[in-house]
Amino acid sequence: MKEKQRIPVVAVFDVGKTNKKLFLFDEHYQIVFEKSARFLETNDEDGDPCENLESLRLSVFDSLHEIFRKTEFDVKAINFTSYGASFVYINDSGQPLTPLYNYLKTFPEEMMQNLHTKYGGTAEFSLETASPVLGSLNSGLQVYRLLQERPALFDQVKYALHLPQYLSFLLSGQTYTDMTSIGCHTALWDFNTKDYHQWVKDSGLAEKFAPIVPANEVFPANFPGSTFKIGVGLHDSSSALIPYLLNFHEPFVLISTGTWCISLNPFNDSALTKSELDQDCLFYLSYAGTPVKASRLFAGFEHDNQAKRIVDFFGTTTAKFKNLDIDWALIATLEQGTVEEELDAFSKLDLSQFSDYVVAYHSLMLHLVKAQLKSTNLVLGDSKATRIFVDGGFSKNLIYMNLLARAYPQLEIYAASMAQATAIGAALVIHEEWNSQPIPNNLIELRYFRA
Repeated sequence: MKEKQRIPVVAVFDVGKTNKKLFLFDEHYQIVFEKSARFLETNDEDGDPCENLESLRLSVFDSLHEIFRKTEFDVKAINFTSYGASFVYINDSGQPLTPLYNYLKTFPEEMMQNLHTKYGGTAEFSLETASPVLGSLNSGLQVYRLLQERPALFDQVKYALHLPQYLSFLLSGQTYTDMTSIGCHTALWDFNTKDYHQWVKDSGLAEKFAPIVPANEVFPANFPGSTFKIGVGLHDSSSALIPYLLNFHEPFVLISTGTWCISLNPFNDSALTKSELDQDCLFYLSYAGTPVKASRLFAGFEHDNQAKRIVDFFGTTTAKFKNLDIDWALIATLEQGTVEEELDAFSKLDLSQFSDYVVAYHSLMLHLVKAQLKSTNLVLGDSKATRIFVDGGFSKNLIYMNLLARAYPQLEIYAASMAQATAIGAALVIHEEWNSQPIPNNLIELRYFRA
């Protein structure tokens, strides 16, 4: 009897703060297997909640054993993508020395101020590193804190690995650093000199970072007899941009919407200004190591809170908002009043001024899109962008999409849908290493919105 042909696949671990997912993609980038896990958090030595690193490590190996038992798949390569701003400190034998500290952990104000002062003050430090002041979210400061507070432990650190690279190390035994993880508001990188910032070298942190390799680098697996390749891992925001960079070559902006709405412009590398920085604008680094100007807006979070306020006031359900089409006459009426561009402007309005939930929701979206325009304009600049792609939750919101299209009549506005863009980005970046087919050109479904 003829043996059934095994399907060549790539495995991608997509490690979010809440959900940890594993996907197998076939050569057409269709998901042929997926599983999801959630772990209980543990606490660090200060009693602050943090990721359970041991659960995560065991889960990677358990999941791999599960897919290797599936005889229908031939795993050609494995890659990782995860949230940034997190370091694993390993010793000479590769063992973690500390918990995986949470990037929301309070950072000592005085320690941060002293460092900033030593290197030209907060404004100059932030501009050079393209990192707004975000405390522990500036993950390089977490390493600095370890040096300052626990120097004896710091001496034992062989390497500080970003989380995606630690996961890769578990399977390859190789220690490397990738550009996308350095580039996400870590305060480590000097965007002018395109190297680690002077403070990183002066403090001795630079030698605790493994050598930098390109994001499409792969290594042999650290298991005897195995033939699959291991990717170096990617920061999730940069990974989600990869399918767009590979599919579209005309300049574009991507608004990636969720709890945060992040506007990403890979075609604008004009220097950050202090004003942009103060408005939560920063640089990421793309998988190719080039700067991506980005601005962030907490719009999904604000939308959910205000939608709930409308629901409670009018005694309806959020399901009613899902398929609301835009009522242009209503928009015209609402625009006769003042519509502020601050994100919290709608929260200050008294809902009793609206006749029903439809009017209130149109007003909410009008305010949110006004705030979104202010945020997106920070990265648009004069970068010759011809298109804006919107993916995530707001891409399905007809009021949001129509208002955006009206605001940018000179640009083509598309709602983009793509299952698991972050995981697919991590698979695409090592395409050559596992896939014998060309990259499909229909990965992203587009819906055009005309002003």
